[in-house]
Amino acid sequence: MQNIFLSLGSNQGNTFEQLQAAVDAIFLNLGDIKKISSVYGSPALGFDGPDFMNCVLWVRSDLPPAEVLKVLLDIEKSLGRVRNTGEGYSSRTIDIDIITIDDVAIKTKILELPHPEAHKRLFVLCPLQEVYPEVVIPNANKTIAQLIEECADVNALEKLSKWLRNPKNSYSLERYNYIAIEGNIGAGKTSLATKIANDFNAKLVLERFKDNPFLPKFYEDQARYAFPLEMSFLADRYQQLMDDIAQYDLFKKFMVTDYDVFKSLIFAQVTLLDDEFSLYKKLYHLMHKDLARPDLYVYLYQTTESLLANIKKRGRDYEQSIKQDYLEKLNKGYLTYIRSLPQNQVKIIDVSGLDFVENRSDYLKVLQAIGSENQDEA
Repeated sequence: MQNIFLSLGSNQGNTFEQLQAAVDAIFLNLGDIKKISSVYGSPALGFDGPDFMNCVLWVRSDLPPAEVLKVLLDIEKSLGRVRNTGEGYSSRTIDIDIITIDDVAIKTKILELPHPEAHKRLFVLCPLQEVYPEVVIPNANKTIAQLIEECADVNALEKLSKWLRNPKNSYSLERYNYIAIEGNIGAGKTSLATKIANDFNAKLVLERFKDNPFLPKFYEDQARYAFPLEMSFLADRYQQLMDDIAQYDLFKKFMVTDYDVFKSLIFAQVTLLDDEFSLYKKLYHLMHKDLARPDLYVYLYQTTESLLANIKKRGRDYEQSIKQDYLEKLNKGYLTYIRSLPQNQVKIIDVSGLDFVENRSDYLKVLQAIGSENQDEA
């Protein structure tokens, strides 16, 4: 993920609405908007025209610079921007410039980073200082404060009393304290939990299944290794959740996990013999009563065919022998448990056919389903 800083300006039509439309489109097509500056008014630079409204965005995205530029040009075009093929500046419905992308330095016919004129414009530097005063512009070797002090721009700059809305706030995830993302093997739990933690400044707790020495052995000989596997998972999940929930992070807005400890009971019921499961349940309930419960439980449903395709795609050798009937038994166990929970604490989201890792619009659909007030929207 890269830190991308964008300068937006408009002096045609309803300029504030144009800026908001551009912010919405950037969030939808480019990436997460970490912060939006105040809106500033400034006179047209280099030509006679109406005053501009300007702002700066701090965006996080994994797209390469050339693709970032393409997305921004498409957004400008969709908002009515017609680029002047002649020389000089002119009025525009929307103008989106890349100020800098981390420490990237590029100079091609269509893209130069950092922006060669950024340090000369107060309407870029002042809002940039708002959103990220520590930003380092490659080759400048100066702080934003120093660049502002040395800037020769004498045009008046006015901070306006209008604030642009961050589209991310409409997803309402921050009303929860503890979100557990669950689903069958290969449903995308870890990927989704990680993306949510990055975008919403949440504390991320990931299951430490890679450290379990019994897991590869279990897929080779389930009868022999089922009980030690389930017992070790139960102990690890209990210890991890006790530790992580107890360590409250003042700088994080909520906690998101890619599992809940109840999954131990579901897997154990499928894999263990009856007498083993009876013993296991006693230990499970002794431990479970000490753990905090998620106030939102998200279950990612995928068809068995989708799960098998995902398992094959991620290529873990020990998972390639997983059978369809095993996944179907797990899915039934999950759904049985879900029906026992208060329905206002559960979101079942069908993600079959969605690629919320590579496709941002699919990811936003999942976020919308999680944040919706109505279970029927999930």
